[in-house]
Amino acid sequence: MEAFRGAGDLRAIGVILMKDLRQELRSRTVLTATVFFAAVTLVIMGFAVGGQPDVLRVVAPGVLWVALAFAGVITASQSWVNELEDGALEQLTMYPVPRATLYLGKVLANWIYLAALAILLVPVTVVLYDVQIGGRWPLLFLVLLLGTLAFSLVGTFYAALTVTLRARESLLPLLMFPIIIPALLAAVGASTELMYFADTVKAFDWLQLLVAFVLAYGVLCTAVFHFLVEE
Repeated sequence: MEAFRGAGDLRAIGVILMKDLRQELRSRTVLTATVFFAAVTLVIMGFAVGGQPDVLRVVAPGVLWVALAFAGVITASQSWVNELEDGALEQLTMYPVPRATLYLGKVLANWIYLAALAILLVPVTVVLYDVQIGGRWPLLFLVLLLGTLAFSLVGTFYAALTVTLRARESLLPLLMFPIIIPALLAAVGASTELMYFADTVKAFDWLQLLVAFVLAYGVLCTAVFHFLVEE
C-alpha cells in the first residue's frame, strides 16, 4: 500500500474533488442523467405496485435504493469516462502523489453527487409513497450518507478497473453489484425499519453492518487501487 505523506496528499485529494465538482457544475451531464433516471424509476415503480397505501409504504425504501443504485452506476462510470475522453487520465496518474489520492478524490466527488441525489429523492418518495418518517429524519439521513458512501467506494473502484475496456458499460454493473449487495441490503433494511416499521433499534443493527462494510472496503480499495492504474 502506498504511504500517505500528510497535508500534501490531502491537498491533492481536495484538488481532484474540486476539479470533478467544477466539471460537473459546468456540464451537468451526470446531474441531469441521474436525477431524470431516478425520478422516472420512482414514478414507474409507484404505478407498477398499484395505488394501495400499505403496499406503497412497504416497497418505498427498496424503490428508493434501486433508483440510487442505478444512478450510482452512471455517476461512477462517467467520472472516469470524462478523464479518458479528455485525455486527462494519463496526466492524473503522473502526479507525484500516491495513486490512492486520485481514488479518494473521485470517491468524495461521487459521494457528494449520490448523497445530494438521495436527499433530493427522499421528500419525493415520502410524497409519492405516503411514507411517515416522523422524528426519524436524522437517522435516515445517516443511513443515506453511509449507503451512498459504500456505493461510491465500490463503484469508483470498479469503474476505474473497467474504464479502458470496450464493454465497460455492461461489465461495470456485473462486477460491482455482487460486491455491493451486502451494503444495499443493509441500507434497505435500515431504511425500511425507519420508514415503515419505525423501529430505530433494528435500524441500528443494519447500520452496524453498513459501517463495517464501509470500513472494510474503504481500506481494501484504497490499498489496492494503485495496481489498477498504469503509469
